[in-house]
Amino acid sequence: MSEFAAASGREPETETMPTMGFLDHLEELRKRIVHSIVAVIAGTAVCWGYREKIYAVMQKPIMDALHSHKLDEKLVYLNPTEPFNLYIKIAMLAGLFLTSPYVLYQLWMFISPGLYRNEKRYVLPFMVSTITLFTLGGYFGYRIAYPRALDFFIGFNGQFQPMITVGEYTQLFLSIVLGMGLIFEMPILVFFLAFMGIMTPSFMIKNFRYAILVIFILAAIVTPTPDVINMCVFAAPMLALYALSIGVAYVVHPKQREARRAKQAS
Repeated sequence: MSEFAAASGREPETETMPTMGFLDHLEELRKRIVHSIVAVIAGTAVCWGYREKIYAVMQKPIMDALHSHKLDEKLVYLNPTEPFNLYIKIAMLAGLFLTSPYVLYQLWMFISPGLYRNEKRYVLPFMVSTITLFTLGGYFGYRIAYPRALDFFIGFNGQFQPMITVGEYTQLFLSIVLGMGLIFEMPILVFFLAFMGIMTPSFMIKNFRYAILVIFILAAIVTPTPDVINMCVFAAPMLALYALSIGVAYVVHPKQREARRAKQAS
């Protein structure tokens, strides 16, 4: 009992967690999934009307690379249905990104009943940081990593005439841009692991040298080009994110949260 509670003669307040049965959890999960699917479908319908403009932004890196090497600035397709299927995929991905704040909110609403009141204050930072980091990662891939890779490949094959299909180009574009977006979510993953006490900042610092090795191996796998410079371009933000994740783990780890509560109570 704290000194304030003892002086006032009151018992300290204890927060009781709401209880839900297994079927209640399934019903809640079904509701959140249905709401998310409806939102994504609506977002896809909206983005369908802008599909050509969206793809114009997507193909800008390859157009710039072809222009810089004085090649024909045009992509081709080999199947009559390929452009239509491509536009559907683009509209769905754009719709998912457009409605991602609402989808993340539905995810948070599903897990929030199992959290204490003071832990629920993380909802806004969680949503903002998740979307911001993914956007930064995608932007890094779109503006820096992907153009460098395209320039290397097209310049390396200068004696041949490229015939790049829209499907192959889009697959490579999504692999790099979405891959970098997911890689930039590293601090969010560490946040949850540290919040549950699985990951500690001391463990991350102690194994920093091994993390560097893993990051460069991962960069070598993700990098579409074999040169060291591009591999370092991919590895540099990963190293910065790892260092940021150490700070995140220190702030949210249970031992640090308990220390802050004890300091506030004293």
